[in-house]
Amino acid sequence: MRLLVVAAFSLLALTGCKSPCRRLSEKLCDCSVNSLAKTDCLQRVGNAEAANPPTAADDATCTALYEGCDCRLIDTPEGKVRCGLARPAVLSAAADAGS
Repeated sequence: MRLLVVAAFSLLALTGCKSPCRRLSEKLCDCSVNSLAKTDCLQRVGNAEAANPPTAADDATCTALYEGCDCRLIDTPEGKVRCGLARPAVLSAAADAGS
């Protein structure tokens, strides 16, 4: 029983090591069409995070996006916004008007 408790805490500790942006990126990789694409995506995510670690502001944004990101909606404009892959239309229109 003690071993089971230690194993459970170890797993929790390991999942806590990833940044919110890393978890969001991995969630997006889960949307890949096959295992080869997913493996490639996960490798790119790891390399990108190592080369350019997220800031505290980035992590806050990723935390806010994580729950709303859904693979079933990823090909829609709303899904892209909810996963952080696109800006909301209102913000994009305002930015374009200011240019």
